Amino acid sequence: MAEERIVRLLKKVPLFARMSDVDVAQVADRCMHKNCHKDQVILVEEELGQTLFIILRGTVKITRGSDEGREVIITMLKSGDFFGELSILDGKGRSASVVSMEESELLTLRRNDFLHLLEKYPQIGVEMLKVLADRIRRADAMIENLTLQDAVGRVGSTIIHVAEQTGYMRGPGMIIAKLPVQQDLANMAGTARETISRVMSVFEGKKLIERDGHRVIIPDFEKFKREYWT
Repeated sequence: MAEERIVRLLKKVPLFARMSDVDVAQVADRCMHKNCHKDQVILVEEELGQTLFIILRGTVKITRGSDEGREVIITMLKSGDFFGELSILDGKGRSASVVSMEESELLTLRRNDFLHLLEKYPQIGVEMLKVLADRIRRADAMIENLTLQDAVGRVGSTIIHVAEQTGYMRGPGMIIAKLPVQQDLANMAGTARETISRVMSVFEGKKLIERDGHRVIIPDFEKFKREYWT
């Protein structure tokens, strides 16, 4: 029987949030445990995959390689998120690479076990579609912002995307406990690392953000979004 901690963490995953503890424990019993160290490559783009990954603790980045050989960061995922779903649904190669950004704890679920769970608990499929639809909407909005805005706008949009993926609200403010390094932000914004440094200093000078090492606070997140999210 799955340990109580794993059941509790799985209940925070949208796929299983509406299931009973007993049913979630049955899901957990089919999963394998995996610990990842910082910068560990978890998945490689285009390799065949038969596994769904569920993040219990930590943060990962989803990346693809450009034609010039540069890493392009698509998004980041944190505890409660999942990845690898496309390959287990269609049986084809991975659509992107995944790298852990810090020490992370994952559960893995084989494709046959996942398909069995879909038959037994159809609600899992419904919840997965909701999450995938939300990801598509966010990706479309991010593409629009990166295409139409100048460098300052692209950096602002990237910070908003990171905040909504990995941050948490406290009153009107948004707190990003650990902002990615400048090169990762540059890869996401499609700009140079030096531009990230310059624009972040501008934001700080305008009191739009507060920085303490990698910790960033956006005091008025809605105001920031109105300014930099089209």
